[in-house]
Amino acid sequence: MKKIFIACSMALFGILPLTAKQKAKTVTLRIVQTTDVHGSFFPYDFINRKPKRGSLARVSSYVNRLRSEHGDRVILLDNGDILQGQPTCYYYNFVNTEATNIAADVINYLKYDAQTIGNHDVEPGHAVYDKWIREVNCPMLGANVVDAQTGKPYLKPYTILNRDGVRIAIFGLLTPAIPNWLTEDTWSGLRFDDMTATAHRWMKHLKENEKPDVVIGLFHSGKDGGIVTDKYEEDAALRIAREVPGFDIIFFGHDHTRFQETITNVEGKPVLCLNPANNATAVADAQINLSLRKGKVVGKTISGKLVDIVDEPIDETYMAHFQPQIEQVNGFVNRKIGEFKSTINTPDSYFGNSSFCDFILNLQLQITGADIAFNAPLSFNASIHAGDVFVGDMFNLYKFENQLFVMRLTGEEIRRHLEMSYDQWVNTMQSPDDHLLLLSERTIGDQQRLGFKNFYFNFDSAAGIDYEVDVTKPDGQKVSILRMSNGEPFDEAKWYKVAVNSYRGNGGGELLTRGAGIPRDSLDSRVIWRSERDQRYYLMQEIEKLQVVDPQPNQNWRFVPEEWVKPAAERDRKLLFGK
Repeated sequence: MKKIFIACSMALFGILPLTAKQKAKTVTLRIVQTTDVHGSFFPYDFINRKPKRGSLARVSSYVNRLRSEHGDRVILLDNGDILQGQPTCYYYNFVNTEATNIAADVINYLKYDAQTIGNHDVEPGHAVYDKWIREVNCPMLGANVVDAQTGKPYLKPYTILNRDGVRIAIFGLLTPAIPNWLTEDTWSGLRFDDMTATAHRWMKHLKENEKPDVVIGLFHSGKDGGIVTDKYEEDAALRIAREVPGFDIIFFGHDHTRFQETITNVEGKPVLCLNPANNATAVADAQINLSLRKGKVVGKTISGKLVDIVDEPIDETYMAHFQPQIEQVNGFVNRKIGEFKSTINTPDSYFGNSSFCDFILNLQLQITGADIAFNAPLSFNASIHAGDVFVGDMFNLYKFENQLFVMRLTGEEIRRHLEMSYDQWVNTMQSPDDHLLLLSERTIGDQQRLGFKNFYFNFDSAAGIDYEVDVTKPDGQKVSILRMSNGEPFDEAKWYKVAVNSYRGNGGGELLTRGAGIPRDSLDSRVIWRSERDQRYYLMQEIEKLQVVDPQPNQNWRFVPEEWVKPAAERDRKLLFGK
């Protein structure tokens, strides 16, 4: 017996050190990201008064299931642009301002771990987003959103989460192109630094001071492209993935286009990049498997996917919790404000004069007393049907909370502005069989282009002038302004008062800068009147005054030659919108 015991003891002592040496703790993390929710909190479209795909009510079911399996190893992140979109947002931003903003309520209810601010979150102005930031329980991130006076970050650059012995850094950035879209009063006291330079600086800080095991980027920025200046790039998510070593995963958004790819950075290491696009119809879901020995990570594997959640069950507990807010918003959007005698829709706007765009243009002229007005369709395919018109319909008529400006422009600047608009909008036709519109198969899934080569919300047409657009002419030579619509001559050397929305007047779309040739730092001096409220508010007021409206196209401009344009328009309409 004694010999046997000794032999067993020796065997055990021989095995134990080997086992202890080999054994490592395994931790599996699941990181779920939403982005560009745009008020899609509930599976109901308050604008069109019908069920809505996706929504955070379905995301809630998905996340609850993951949490039941993985507990607090599930990390939930949001990437901004949550304060604008559905009337739900508008109601709590501008109408019921005493209550907690519903965008904070849903983030807190779902127990998000961190959130990045988006450009449409800045758009409502300091009073709205500063209150919302105070009301959100999780950290609000934005390392390149800087207090211009102190030079220090206005928001938290990053947050550190600890999960089962693993240190996870969540680092946030916002596209710095805010000044190109929004008037300074909305972001007064702030500056927006270049994303790549900011990421380099803070990555060094993270490595030296926080020593995280995992670094996750949470960027409200598209993958690449957009506005590029000598100071910054609008969309830099993939540049940072490649050029700033240290990131394990980069979640991004802003460009409303799904993306799933692993990028190799300059050190030869993989960086998983995910973007689930907009309106909470999908989430990004990443899994990180870590091996730890003596508290140190000795192994790491990362995988990720985009998950459609449109077929997820609606979380009825979530819905019941928010029923009081839902009822308040329903009361707001279902108030009748007038009656339309005819149906108007945005698809008509791409093929010539349309009652949809011209109705807005005519009201802009009426409200401001300007000589000329510019407007573009802000929704790809929206309609307001003949019959009763409600507050909710106004969000189809005018999608964003832009102000209304009147600017001083010369006749030449007006023509050049339109030249750039139509150059982005229409093809240069070489034969009757060509496309009328400038289309691209690559953008069919891009929610901001949907088959157009360029952004449709930059397709400005005009009221107050009569003109032709010759689609056989080269870029820069398509527009011929014939006269003022009141019969007076149009003079390229004369100054005119022009009504535009604040996005355009601030340089959005670059039609006034790159197109008309006005230096960006001169735009503000050209503004001679600004509305106090958003443009939608004034359009609604005008409809309430008129009560019964019969919108009709102005017939003040047209595409030529007609024998080419008409059949090409029919073909392109079928391609974009079907029968």
